[in-house]
Amino acid sequence: MDDAIDAAGQGIGSSVLRKEDDRHMRGRGRFIPDFKMDGLSEVAFVRSPLAHALIVSIAKPAGAAGWVFIRDDLAGVKPIRSVMRAPGFRASDHHPLAHGKVRFVGEPIAMCVAPSRALAEDLAESVDVHLEELTAVVDAKAVNGGPYVHDEWGAHTFLETSSDNGIEEIAKAAAVTVKREFHMSRQVVNSMEGKAILAYWDDLKSQLVVYTSTQVPHMIRTGIAEHLGLDQGAVRVVAPDVGGGFGYKCVLQAEELCIAWLAMTFRKPFRWTEDRREHLTSGANCREHFYSVTAYADVRGKLLGIDAEITVDAGAYSVWPFTACLEATMAAGHFPGPYAFKGYRSKSWSVATNKPAILPYRGVARTGICFAMELTIDAVARAVGREPWEVRRENLVPEDAMPYVNPTGKVYDSGDYRRSLDIAVKEIDLPAVRRKQAAMADGGHLIGVGFANYIEMTAHGTKLFAAVGLPFVPGAEPATLRFTPDGGLEIRVGVQSHGQGMETSLAQIAHEVLGIDLGKIAVVHGDTELTPFSTGTYASRSITMAGGAVAEGCRILAERMRPIAAHLLQCGADSVVLRAGTFYGPSGNISVPEVARTWYMRPEQLSGELSVCGLEVLGLYRPKVDTGQYSYGTHAAVVSIDRLTGALRILDYVIVEDCGRRVNPLIVAGQTYGGAAQGIGTALLEEMQFDTNGQPLASTLADYLMPGAAEMPNIRLHHIETLSPNTAYGIKGVGEGGAIPPPAAIFNAVNDAFAGTGVEVNTTPLTPRRLYGAIERWELGRRGAGA
Repeated sequence: MDDAIDAAGQGIGSSVLRKEDDRHMRGRGRFIPDFKMDGLSEVAFVRSPLAHALIVSIAKPAGAAGWVFIRDDLAGVKPIRSVMRAPGFRASDHHPLAHGKVRFVGEPIAMCVAPSRALAEDLAESVDVHLEELTAVVDAKAVNGGPYVHDEWGAHTFLETSSDNGIEEIAKAAAVTVKREFHMSRQVVNSMEGKAILAYWDDLKSQLVVYTSTQVPHMIRTGIAEHLGLDQGAVRVVAPDVGGGFGYKCVLQAEELCIAWLAMTFRKPFRWTEDRREHLTSGANCREHFYSVTAYADVRGKLLGIDAEITVDAGAYSVWPFTACLEATMAAGHFPGPYAFKGYRSKSWSVATNKPAILPYRGVARTGICFAMELTIDAVARAVGREPWEVRRENLVPEDAMPYVNPTGKVYDSGDYRRSLDIAVKEIDLPAVRRKQAAMADGGHLIGVGFANYIEMTAHGTKLFAAVGLPFVPGAEPATLRFTPDGGLEIRVGVQSHGQGMETSLAQIAHEVLGIDLGKIAVVHGDTELTPFSTGTYASRSITMAGGAVAEGCRILAERMRPIAAHLLQCGADSVVLRAGTFYGPSGNISVPEVARTWYMRPEQLSGELSVCGLEVLGLYRPKVDTGQYSYGTHAAVVSIDRLTGALRILDYVIVEDCGRRVNPLIVAGQTYGGAAQGIGTALLEEMQFDTNGQPLASTLADYLMPGAAEMPNIRLHHIETLSPNTAYGIKGVGEGGAIPPPAAIFNAVNDAFAGTGVEVNTTPLTPRRLYGAIERWELGRRGAGA
């Protein structure tokens, strides 16, 4: 890491240790399983063992009335019906407990209540479910005629989209045409903590209280109220400490509705905690993209146009509120990535299959499109006989073209994409890698180097969401701020921190404006009763949006305090300046906390007008351009492949990233390292496979492999800071960038090792089986070429 911890600085740009780590490192965090409550019952679900089947009957065990519940018991609970406002979208009814038929392995059929989870699971085993198996729809690329996941559709797609700005004419002028197909396999989110919900009825307030591990507490309150038929004021949602989310926890879960219904109906507390088997098989599936890409270029590899066909296996249902089509529409709209070309045609299909519904996952769609686009760039380079990094550089949007409008109308606000690549090429020492590659050409190991550029769309706002047609549209972001009588500052935000360190970084922004010591700033989040409405934490939006709202609120507070300080300093307000937490006048100074204490505790020292101005404010923030800010960067990887065993080692890994102004470089680095680990897992290990009957083939972490310390290279991280012209302090989001390009960089490195034989790998993850098959093809190619 290239940033030392700055012990003295506390504002923007300082690597302050995270405030929230103190409780977590001492085991004092409070997660939902930590809560104890009198009369608490635990819940276990009976889940479908089949991917597609009619429900013939469900027999509850004798004497289980009031302990076992099926769909017919949940009177008045609406099915989840998440609709995208787009022509041709097909809606699906996702009942909280299966109704009529089951559509994926693990779909909840019944819920069982007992004093302990073990007893609830024993009770679940005694429920007799009779299913009549139907043929499962498993392969999203091979759907043609029945059976259908949703019979009433008579079709297989949630949505089909297309756009074309004249690709046929561009294709005629192209000297080089390259066609490739790519597959990003289905994964599982695997946050450290799975889902968990605890709900009870508060008689004092006549209110349903739901503690849930979520990224979007206000949206979950909206969803629960709408589906249970309650006023939103009758529902309180609290997200306590949350052990990671990555997108999985920003949708309304069927289990949340079930537990909330139990608490509302029986006026008692109930809890469900997802175990890892449930998480893997039924709750947290993501990605699974197929790409067919045709690139048109001139003789030097300059792109003229791209034709992309995108198929996304969306699973059985449309999730609320992001729908089944976020991945496909995002992929189609952002496929051009950081490259400058005019011709673009896209077609996308969001296909319903008998698998768990696809969920947003860190980097939503961009990991897949980066994979397809970056491997295509390297294929174009090989076709024209040039170094891939040179072709990549010539195609990148130049700095002087910013702001740049891509072929789908997305506006890239700022950045120097070529500089990012240049730094990566230098740091990876490409000439040295080429020398090593040549020296080892006939040895037992192959050496390859790969690059990948990416963009990360962050904090996209009202215009984009309205255009996409999702069930919700974020507006201006609020934050409420108030001083305490002893001069402390309370910040209340509707976003939810689940690992990002917002209790620290938002406090740093407040310190930047008001100069208050971080130890006297408290950030409150996660409770709909205490915080202003927000659509929550997703899409790398929180530091830009909530950070901007905090800054605005602090500026309002500063202006309210200025005349009070002037009065106490016996000078005019125009002659008072705020600097480093102190108001300075011509002949004296007074600290911000002292001004606050005077307003609260000694109002007799103030005039009538000053005593009623108030030190509690609402800050509202919307960027100047709310279609999003684009972080970007380059990853470079050097790999070694054992020709005998197929073992792959990452010898070197360089990341160059630009997220605008870094509020806390230490937190930014942590986000990037963590994202890179997930990206390496995508590239080499993680895959949720299904057999032809729709049965998941991994139900434990012994079957579903994830990266650990041994799989991580020594990552060298470098930063550029190109400020966004549209946001407070030039900040952009950074939460997803690290996870986007690793598969592309690593696969490009492997394909570079195979260069000259026509052998390429294009399906994630690059398991030993797949890699060894590529080595065999490479060996045959060399023998055929006389090597």
